[in-house]
Amino acid sequence: MIAIGSDHGGFALKEEIKKHLAEQQIPYEDFGTYSTDSVDYPLIAEKVCAAIVDGKCEKGILCCGTGIGISMAANKIHGIRAALCSDYFSAKYTRLHNDANVICMGGRTIGPGLALELVDVFLRTPFEGGRHARRVEQLMKLEEK
Repeated sequence: MIAIGSDHGGFALKEEIKKHLAEQQIPYEDFGTYSTDSVDYPLIAEKVCAAIVDGKCEKGILCCGTGIGISMAANKIHGIRAALCSDYFSAKYTRLHNDANVICMGGRTIGPGLALELVDVFLRTPFEGGRHARRVEQLMKLEEK
C-alpha cells in the first residue's frame, strides 16, 4: 500500500499519479488534499508519514508546489527518509543507497510525464543494503539527538 498526499500546489500532480497507480493496480490511500483550496503542507506530510511509520503503508508519495516544503516536513517525522526528486537518477539512487521511504515532487516544477517515471523507478527499486545499510543506520541515529 502506498500513501499519497499533497497540498494545493501539488494537487493536480497527485491526481495524475493516482490515475497511474490505479492503472498499474498498485493500491494506495489518498491522505488529501482533495481540492485546490489552500491547505498547509505539514499537515498532509504528517498524515502520510504516520501511515508509513505505523506500518499501514510501505512507501509514500508527497507533492507540493516545489516539493521542498513537504519534504522538509516529512523529514521531521521519526522513521521517515524523504527525498525530493526531479530526475531519474536521484529517484533510483535514493532507494538503492538511502532506502528512502517517501518521494517528494513539485507540482509546479516537473510535469506529469517525468513524475510518473520517477514514481515507477522509486517504487520498483530495492534497497541495495551492504555498506549503505550502515550509513542509513547512522542517518537514523541522528534522530535521537
